[in-house]
Amino acid sequence: MSSQPQDLTHPAFHRIPPWVKAKLSPIAIEKIIAVHDFVETECIPADPIMKAQIAEVGKRWTTQPLMHELREKAKKRGLFNLFLPKHFKESPGLTNLEYSCCAEIMGRVYWAQQTMNCHAPETGNIELLAKYCTPEQKKKWLQPLLDGTASSAYSMTEPDVASSDATQIGCRITREGNEYVINGRKLYGNCIWNSENKFYILMGCSDPTNPNKWARHSTVIVPTNTPGITQVRNLTIMGYDHAPEGHGEYIYENVRIPVENIILGEGRAFEIAQGRLGPGRIHHCMRLIGQCERAYELALIRCIDKRKTPRGRSIGSFDSNIERIAQMRLEIDQGRQVVLSAADTMDIHGNKAGRYAIAQSKILIPNMATRVIDECMQLYGGQGLTQHTPLPEMWAYARFVRIADGPDSAHRHQVGRDELKTAEGYAERNREYQRRYKELATKMGQKYETFWGVTPDV
Repeated sequence: MSSQPQDLTHPAFHRIPPWVKAKLSPIAIEKIIAVHDFVETECIPADPIMKAQIAEVGKRWTTQPLMHELREKAKKRGLFNLFLPKHFKESPGLTNLEYSCCAEIMGRVYWAQQTMNCHAPETGNIELLAKYCTPEQKKKWLQPLLDGTASSAYSMTEPDVASSDATQIGCRITREGNEYVINGRKLYGNCIWNSENKFYILMGCSDPTNPNKWARHSTVIVPTNTPGITQVRNLTIMGYDHAPEGHGEYIYENVRIPVENIILGEGRAFEIAQGRLGPGRIHHCMRLIGQCERAYELALIRCIDKRKTPRGRSIGSFDSNIERIAQMRLEIDQGRQVVLSAADTMDIHGNKAGRYAIAQSKILIPNMATRVIDECMQLYGGQGLTQHTPLPEMWAYARFVRIADGPDSAHRHQVGRDELKTAEGYAERNREYQRRYKELATKMGQKYETFWGVTPDV
């Protein structure tokens, strides 16, 4: 390794476990340090300015000038598109594990990810387009996203069905000659009010009578300026409008697109959706670890604040708060190990084989984050619930991630169902234990005992 050992003493590696450090390539060490320095010096100090620019009259749905400035800086420093796994030719060369270390740092302030073109839904969309599109489609739709000259959105969730069961998605895609016609309602695609949002990747039902329910749906590219798309309103998330990107509610009414805008072919939507949500499913989790670290640091500061001395004692001197601080530290470190393990599993065995590790992250990390941030708010008392700290926004994001990319209950169901498939193997193992016990009891002259309803039948 060409990097000097002292590189790993940089603050960027303070919380990274030794087993991960041992796997980092020289280019990864360089990028992790660069991301750390960029976030710490360019992003976190500028958070109030970013909020002030978006609050200017008439600018709510226009990307802030500071965001454009920082994106250019990040691009020049080679920090764009770090998330794209190294098996893509467009990748900057990091593994999922190495990118996890970068993503945690980005999570320290919500919008830092966007300065490096590593934000949702762009990450999932870019990976989808890179993986499934034709060369012509890549040139037209993928390259502007990689260059950062355009933005996109993903349009899947619907208000009229249980979208957690994606086979129920009902927005119709009907072929008429050389066009597809789209009709339906959608939720959560980024706001059309922001002119930088150039297209939606939309999942809809193209073959409703197909006996194979997994082959009824297709994925298409829909330019945002196509006639027939109406944004009904912006959706707030726990009261936050997430401007200037937002989350829209849409009506598609006789929206016509050329047939060449279909991705991979008719009936391939589920194949595409699963491919899109491999690493993308845990990018949120990676960033949540960094967000928790920032919240935790704020809690530590509150604990030693000499202005806050209830009953003449610092907040951090109370036994209950000492234990609270310890528990938060343990949970964050535990969560980091889970996310890093999932990323490493995907690198070694592939996204499909990493299904359990991905689900594990998706279930555990957002729940951990909401608990930790809630405790941090508690340490701040009434101020912890206001805009005086970033904690409420952090909590709202963590709570959102329990739903984003599939509710955690759906992932629990998947994990539980897969685990139950292993039960018969354990039952046979226990029958073998019992058979061996019976042999030993006979051999040693001991009474062989069984218990109705518990002892396996041998």
